[in-house]
Amino acid sequence: MKPTDFATHLTAYLTTYMAGQRNASPNTIRSYRDTFVLLLRYLRDTQARPIEKVTLANIDAPTIVAFLEHLQTERGCSPRTCNQRLAAIHAFTRYVQSEAPEHLLAMQRVLAIPSRRVARKPMAYLESDDLDAVLAQPDADTASGRRDAVLLNVLYNTGARCQELIDLRAKDVRLDTPAQVRLTGKGRKARIVPLTESTVTLLRGYMAAHGLLSPEAADRPVFGGRHGRPMSRSGIRYLLAKHVRSASGARTSIPSRVGPHTLRHSKAMHMLQSNVPVVVIRDILGHVDIKTTELYARANLEMKRRALETVANSPSAPTTQTMNWRNDRELMDWLTSL
Repeated sequence: MKPTDFATHLTAYLTTYMAGQRNASPNTIRSYRDTFVLLLRYLRDTQARPIEKVTLANIDAPTIVAFLEHLQTERGCSPRTCNQRLAAIHAFTRYVQSEAPEHLLAMQRVLAIPSRRVARKPMAYLESDDLDAVLAQPDADTASGRRDAVLLNVLYNTGARCQELIDLRAKDVRLDTPAQVRLTGKGRKARIVPLTESTVTLLRGYMAAHGLLSPEAADRPVFGGRHGRPMSRSGIRYLLAKHVRSASGARTSIPSRVGPHTLRHSKAMHMLQSNVPVVVIRDILGHVDIKTTELYARANLEMKRRALETVANSPSAPTTQTMNWRNDRELMDWLTSL
């Protein structure tokens, strides 16, 4: 059976273009692949179109709009997830425009589909005392507890994303002065993050105990699970949630849902509260656009409060007159008559 034009272009897009020309990370390619798996299943199950007969002519704007609606209503996907799926489809249609110009108009109509409005949630982060309580939970008398203590410490102090910590190898850690780690983030962009003395001490003991300081262990994951494989995202989320539950018993101010990214937000907030320049925070977190880093400043209520108090206590600040309306008999009579 001859492959359809959709099958040919999608295969070339995910293998030759994404992996070769764009040098996209395996996680990005998997995410895009999953989007088209869902789309093909939708066409098969709701439009009775066999997967092997799907063509580019079937990828039109009404179909994509209906597919996004199916994701939200039938599969319970959030608007943010729908937007991620739409972004993958948009990227593919941009590729098809140059590879199959005869479908240019249809692809541009798909590109015109707007993203869904997403309500921005308040940025969740831990105050310093709450963070200390969580970091103190792992049991240092057990091997797993010592691993958890080092993992959470590195996750917070480097501001690393969960996947960046999973991808961390022994060769990426430098414990000699200047101590640092090399993190590989989105788009395979690498950055160097310095390590504090306390983190170096924890890492040195942990890596020595697990045989990670020898040259032969250079490619081994720093935080491995069973059989030496890297820990999974779900595994890191699980152990963090376990220690958060333990800490929440004594501290009710700890949010009910704390994930690995919450520690990244916490690191950014604490640096901001310590008057670390936004540009430095951007480089530590690996943000491409400084506008992303500025979101932390907008979410920091304590900094806003201090700024308002500074202006209010300034000698040049206008004096605010307070009036006691309770002593205004005429006003009180009028209010009572309403």
